[in-house]
Amino acid sequence: MELLGKSKEELREFCAALGEPAYRGGQIYHALYAERKFDFAGMTNLPAALRERLAKEARITPPEVKQRFTSADGSVRYLFALSNPEPQREKELTIESTEKSLTPRPASVEAVFMPSEGRQTICVSTQAGCAVDCQFCLTAQLGLIRNLSAGEIVGQVLVALEEDKAELPPRFASAQGKQTNVVLMGQGEPLLNFDAVMGALRILLDSEGVGLSPKHVTLSTSGIVPGIERLAQEKVRPKLAISLNASNDEQRDAVMPINRKYPLSVLLEACKKYPLRPWEHLTFEYVLLGGMNDAPEDARRVVKLLAPLKSVKVNLIPWNPGALPYREPTAERIEEFRRILNDKGVAAFVRYSRGRDVMAACGQLALLQIDGSASSAVSPH
Repeated sequence: MELLGKSKEELREFCAALGEPAYRGGQIYHALYAERKFDFAGMTNLPAALRERLAKEARITPPEVKQRFTSADGSVRYLFALSNPEPQREKELTIESTEKSLTPRPASVEAVFMPSEGRQTICVSTQAGCAVDCQFCLTAQLGLIRNLSAGEIVGQVLVALEEDKAELPPRFASAQGKQTNVVLMGQGEPLLNFDAVMGALRILLDSEGVGLSPKHVTLSTSGIVPGIERLAQEKVRPKLAISLNASNDEQRDAVMPINRKYPLSVLLEACKKYPLRPWEHLTFEYVLLGGMNDAPEDARRVVKLLAPLKSVKVNLIPWNPGALPYREPTAERIEEFRRILNDKGVAAFVRYSRGRDVMAACGQLALLQIDGSASSAVSPH
């Protein structure tokens, strides 16, 4: 039985089924997620006899690091190999052509570790490939391969934290033990793999698990309205970010085909109803495509779109180069767009992606090997 991704209650039930005290499941939970022990022999909070039995009857399979690509800015792009997961029990939220996502098979995904002074951010994937087909993102060229399990999602965070504990550059060493941010903005659409994503998030946000704060974990969606409505009902949930990327339906239809299923009026109505906590903003991500959606008129339309919503902010993300027919916006267009939003009372910030030199930036992930070949693709929306 695979234990990575299992909740505390599932581990308690597993131990009880072995004839062991149920509380042993809680001890495994702590060792696995809080202490990041991937080997039963290292779980010294357990009796030696139980450790030996677990080694025979269970397994812990974190994602395997196939390659690392280190950027000049300190970011690390991980290429992970995933094993064949256990079949998923529940049918996930789907859009057309996503049924094959439930097929369990080996796959590769990427995650990005970004250290900064006093904090670190880990961008993780939730699916291998993506069915949403955003036209400005390299992943769209390959489509969906399969959903990731809760363990495969949590595992990306655990491996990155454990690896970089020893390998951070000296100027970033202070990041360990301080604020850790996790963003579900890598490969795939999180809300089309809802149950596994929430299983992973409950572990990440549990003070007795990985122990992250909801203020420091963000889920990014292309706008899957049923998933947004479902997430709103969850007691434990991350912050929500919506990939907007256009100022009207015609524009968004062209760059994000998902808009034809959930147009702006439907998406923004769901956003209007979304319950925000007292400390929370609803974040909108806007990838600026030079000459397509970065005009002053676009900025003014975005202001009108967001006017009915409470407590919003906009992250403006200049498009990162890739083998796609788009271009970067000019510095002047970026600043003018930001200024128009801010002048109209919409908090807007320019977010320059890190890791561009190793194809680790937003929209660039394409599972590039050392020799430059690509075996699959990854997609922040």
